[in-house]
Amino acid sequence: MTTVARTYDPADISTMEFWSTTAADRERTFALLREERPISWHPTPESGFLDAPDDPGFWAVMRHADIVEVSRRNDVFVSGRGVMFGNVPEEFLEASQSFLAMDPPRHTLIRKLVSAAFTARQIARLEDQIAANARLVVRELAATGGGVDFVEHCAMKLPIRTLAQMMGIPESDWDTVVTHANTLVSVADPEFCAGRDPLDLLVGALFALHQEAAELAARRRVEPADDLMTALVQAEVDGVGLTDAEIAAFFVLLSVAGNDTTRQTTSHAMRALTLFPAQRTWLQEDFDGRIGTAVEEFVRWATPVMTFRRTASQDFVLGGQEVVAGDKVVMFYASGNWDRSVFAAPERFDLSRRPNPHVAFGGGGAHYCLGSNVAKVQLRCLFRELLTQLPELRAGEPDYVAGAFIHAIRRMPCDF
Repeated sequence: MTTVARTYDPADISTMEFWSTTAADRERTFALLREERPISWHPTPESGFLDAPDDPGFWAVMRHADIVEVSRRNDVFVSGRGVMFGNVPEEFLEASQSFLAMDPPRHTLIRKLVSAAFTARQIARLEDQIAANARLVVRELAATGGGVDFVEHCAMKLPIRTLAQMMGIPESDWDTVVTHANTLVSVADPEFCAGRDPLDLLVGALFALHQEAAELAARRRVEPADDLMTALVQAEVDGVGLTDAEIAAFFVLLSVAGNDTTRQTTSHAMRALTLFPAQRTWLQEDFDGRIGTAVEEFVRWATPVMTFRRTASQDFVLGGQEVVAGDKVVMFYASGNWDRSVFAAPERFDLSRRPNPHVAFGGGGAHYCLGSNVAKVQLRCLFRELLTQLPELRAGEPDYVAGAFIHAIRRMPCDF
């Protein structure tokens, strides 16, 4: 690795103060960088778990086209050295992020082993279950009479039920799994930590989820069922199967990715439908015909995962900027999804937007979100029920979680 002396960009995108502002505030900074300095050098973020005084910093990738190039050039921009914006202990990478933190050929093998559970046939099989769960979730919300937290009583409920049925998690363990999954994405939030050591919380949550996965895998080896855990313990490619550690790591990944991102998109979309009632009316007029484009706009608008990192494995010219082997490169999805060269009037919540090449599931390439179609099915089913059972539901002012990774809403009141 070559050490290069660089000057940090004056724009602040590394501090928790910046990530404690609103999305609109952050977009002003992103817009400036997209226009004037689309690939810019910045100091190590404050959101990591490790103090890294020797860490020189990272390249911030702001434009849509450059995010897509980084995503698709996984031969140059690798994931095996970490994918989080901040620094995470190396020994936790695979344990918490599974094949997200791997490169070929291992990434190719693991992804191939688990992808069988995400075929169109498997997702179609899940859709009836998801639809039934969505009806139940909204029926339970309606029974509260309103004046409750939308996140707790709606947005967080469908993803965990979907995950539980996919994996075969016993209902008695649902709350435990959600608690530990939430911990993994909340340890950068001072309010959540409440003075506790973030690293201790991270280790405890990881251990608990790995233990849950190990017990479930052992059970499915002797009692197979029609679920994803059974598929994982039986999966083989060229005679090679998944180890217990690999199964547990994927369980952690799915517990987080399959839970939090759909939950956040649901909350952001409900708030947007409240702020833009004409769009709600437009969708209600022909739900079946319009929900396809609407879901894509829900996801673009929410951008539930705001950043992901790669590391340059070789010298490369990205967007006109020379990047040196070993440099960290951070993709700012929240910026790419508001790139005016790609999205006309990105500040407009437009459910008819087409095309909508958002990068909220990644910009393509080997790491494109494996569960994107499951997420879309959940959003389609849940909003069908919300707009049918509770057509006048209104979401109040959200309480956001500070952080550079998940665009998280902690709580949000609703009335109907």
